[in-house]
Amino acid sequence: MSVFPKISLRHEVEKYLKEGFVNKEVVSAFGKQEAERKFETLLNRLSHPPSFTTVRVNTHLASVQHVKDLLFDELQKQFNGLNVPILQHPDLQDVLLIPVIGPRKNIKKQHCEAIVGAQCGNAVLRGAHVYVPGIVSASKFMKAGDVISIYSDIKGKCKKGAKEFDGTKVFLGNGISELSRKEIFSGVPELKGIGIRMTEPIYLSPSFDNVLPSYLFLQNLPSAVVAHVLDPQPGEKILDLCAAPGGKTTHIAALMHDQGEVIALDKISKKVEKIKQNALLLGLNSIKAFCFDGTKALKLDMVKDAEGKPPFLPDSFDRILLDAPCSGMGQRPNMACSWTLKEVTSYPPLQRKLFTVEQKQGASRRMPSSSPLAASFLTFPDCSTDSQSNK
Repeated sequence: MSVFPKISLRHEVEKYLKEGFVNKEVVSAFGKQEAERKFETLLNRLSHPPSFTTVRVNTHLASVQHVKDLLFDELQKQFNGLNVPILQHPDLQDVLLIPVIGPRKNIKKQHCEAIVGAQCGNAVLRGAHVYVPGIVSASKFMKAGDVISIYSDIKGKCKKGAKEFDGTKVFLGNGISELSRKEIFSGVPELKGIGIRMTEPIYLSPSFDNVLPSYLFLQNLPSAVVAHVLDPQPGEKILDLCAAPGGKTTHIAALMHDQGEVIALDKISKKVEKIKQNALLLGLNSIKAFCFDGTKALKLDMVKDAEGKPPFLPDSFDRILLDAPCSGMGQRPNMACSWTLKEVTSYPPLQRKLFTVEQKQGASRRMPSSSPLAASFLTFPDCSTDSQSNK
């Protein structure tokens, strides 16, 4: 059920995406009218949250049932005794699904309002509270303890610190302010915590802020599928490119029972530190993270590096995960994307460059010749609706 407008895109970006979606093959299969209807349905669904919140159990430290029991107790506290089922995915045994309740249409809008940015609004729809940096404006007399209605500025037109806003805004639900308007816009850089605690969201999802952090990893379902498709085995050497923040990296290590070696690369040092933090938090020792540009990961001089640092010789790995940068426009919910066409189309060339490097890396061990997978293992996930990113 659509309760929000379709994702807000620049005209040239929407046109580009439509041309890729309504292509000859799709038109031949469904007809042009039906193909265009499916595209509009896609744009509408992108602005809404998924039907389930998905978390991955860190099976390296605990059993799925034990974590499921702990999570049940936590959700009882969050939802004041409301019985929300926790489902185990039928095929991915380490994945738990919590149904999202909504849209809830009987929530009364308040006179006191706060406007948040589109990205903050997306997070609220997934169960997050409103943090101070995400608040763009608030009613003139808002004080701590007030019940206020939260709206998302999907067009990005609201000015920071405004006292009212009459532009395009989408109602997200109600919450209780932890701070006054004066405190929120005081300019104090240390104010980064919760500014508004959501009490009546349109879509009711659990908050996973610091919830069982060593046992659970909040991860979208398609992302949780990736490591299972890669199918890493204990004792293997795996390369994970563009690995931050480490969700798939740690999943790979857990599936290997932390036996073997997982090399994680990212070219931004802060992101590499995040990978290391997640590995430490989840108790995984087989992960080695390096700050390195994946496009330069192939060693050309053929001299072996005894320290095991990048770049690497060809055929150095058993399996490779190439989670290349993309527009991320398939992520949900996504109410607004202000990217230009130039930005959206900048990713496929980089993806192809990374893919070429990893083809040369190859896999040193092969499946038996009778196997349909008798070749190198390279998994290429993508969370974009751009057809060029999926060729």
